[in-house]
Amino acid sequence: MTKSFVIASLTALCVIVASPLVQAQQSITLPPGVTLNTAALQSPATQGLTMQAPSVTPAAASTPLPSLPSDGGVGKSVVFGSQIFSGRFAQSSSGFNPDYQITVGDRVSIRMWGAVTQEGVQAVDAQGNIFLQNAGPIRVLGVRNEDLNRQVDELVKKTFKANVGVYATLEAAQPVKIYVTGFVRAPGLYGGLSSDTVLTYLDLAGGIDPDRGSYLSVQVLRGGKPRATIDLYRFLLDGKIDRIQLQDGDTIVVRPRQYAVAVQGEAQNAYVFELPRQSVPASELIALAQPKADATHISIVRNTGVELKSEYYPLGSTANVQIQSGDLVTFTADKYATTLLVRIDGAQLGERALVMPNGAKLKDVIARLSPSPQADLSSLQLFRKSVAVRQKRSLDISLHNLETAALTARSSTSEEAALRQVEATLMLQFITRAQQIQPLGQVVLSDREQADQLPLEDGDLVVVPERSNMVLLSGEVLFPNALVYQPNAAVDDYIALAGGYTQSADTSKQILLHRNGSVAPPGTTPKPGDEIMILPKIESKSIEVARGITQILYQIAIAAKVAIGF
Repeated sequence: MTKSFVIASLTALCVIVASPLVQAQQSITLPPGVTLNTAALQSPATQGLTMQAPSVTPAAASTPLPSLPSDGGVGKSVVFGSQIFSGRFAQSSSGFNPDYQITVGDRVSIRMWGAVTQEGVQAVDAQGNIFLQNAGPIRVLGVRNEDLNRQVDELVKKTFKANVGVYATLEAAQPVKIYVTGFVRAPGLYGGLSSDTVLTYLDLAGGIDPDRGSYLSVQVLRGGKPRATIDLYRFLLDGKIDRIQLQDGDTIVVRPRQYAVAVQGEAQNAYVFELPRQSVPASELIALAQPKADATHISIVRNTGVELKSEYYPLGSTANVQIQSGDLVTFTADKYATTLLVRIDGAQLGERALVMPNGAKLKDVIARLSPSPQADLSSLQLFRKSVAVRQKRSLDISLHNLETAALTARSSTSEEAALRQVEATLMLQFITRAQQIQPLGQVVLSDREQADQLPLEDGDLVVVPERSNMVLLSGEVLFPNALVYQPNAAVDDYIALAGGYTQSADTSKQILLHRNGSVAPPGTTPKPGDEIMILPKIESKSIEVARGITQILYQIAIAAKVAIGF
């Protein structure tokens, strides 16, 4: 950080602090241990400078959104209700509600017209009155905000019988300071307006401690005695909250949480819920958790002392089930697939999606195909999601082993250590690229008789390829291209037609992939539609690393039909 940048930053901060507009609308909180030297305002470095005050961005635009249940991470759940305390209530006043009662210190705006003209703002004095010229004191203490204009109008017209119009409105509520304590994140004394809600002051205190505080028992004390008890679940679920008119010196106390239960699985509200009692009917928790449409059963793991006891019920049979504090409740979708959906792609004239009974085999799909005249049924291809997942897992394990070998290689000299460091950096880049490869999940259908008996899985993709007269050549050749099939031509003949190998090619092995997913043995003559892949040569000081990279390249080439260089 340069000296000029520091001076410019401090100068801008001093100008912001000195601005009356910012002082009136926004406070500045400095980090712990940082103090502001106000003498800098008189520094020669700031004299003669003309700076435009920055625009004030609403805090709501920069405040992150509350957490979702899935954001808690593995083994960690989000407490229901904690999402409401993210600074949004503290950013603005709640305004005036119709039931607000005028109190001492409130400011009332009065306008009179007609035979008597008068305009001004009157503060409610200690006696609960406002004073109007020629009308005298008018008592407004305890008057509801909704009735204020009518009350003032009636009292004024007792003095001025006719030709006088009156309009009275509450201009500003009384500033108050409220203690917020108990199980909140930042207990303290907070300033606001008497019309602000309890939620505003809880938000100013950082919200309720989600691990210890109660959302069902938030008390307002006045003079040390309970004034009201607020259940925030009523606000979260039904939008209802008691409108408590706060007074200067009131105390908001968040009581400790007594009972709780965790919900996970197929539920729209997969949160930790606070319970009002040690045990509640399962129907109450189901109403809170809102199971998804596909949920069928409820699993309960009870933490009874040193033992864990599991219970399992259908959702429709929970009338007599009790949920106890400390339980782990999981909503599950236990469904037995009776049909399979198989997608058809390629040279197919009929339906592109077939619904097959559970247990159907590949031959059953073939019997329902309507292939086009160009279809090549002998090269039928099958892609399966579960196979792609296993291929990806196997590739990730190989990449992890390669990363371990690259980072744990030993060096006998400093020159060799520097060389290995550069080599390890290149290998890590290769691993990053390889991790982005997604296998296709192709099932090898080399033996047609055995393939016909292959059971199908839901989501399978059957591709009917068209007849091809091309041989695809890719990888480390000078001109990778699709070449016209030549009968009896060997792999080397096609490589020669593509300009031969590149300098980085591994000429010892050639991969010949058939359209059905199988790998042809060395010396096999390519068929129409086959793909020839030439992989790069791996040069490394470590034989183990070179072997690992070569294995991974072959995995990627066969599982994803992609050849990447190192």
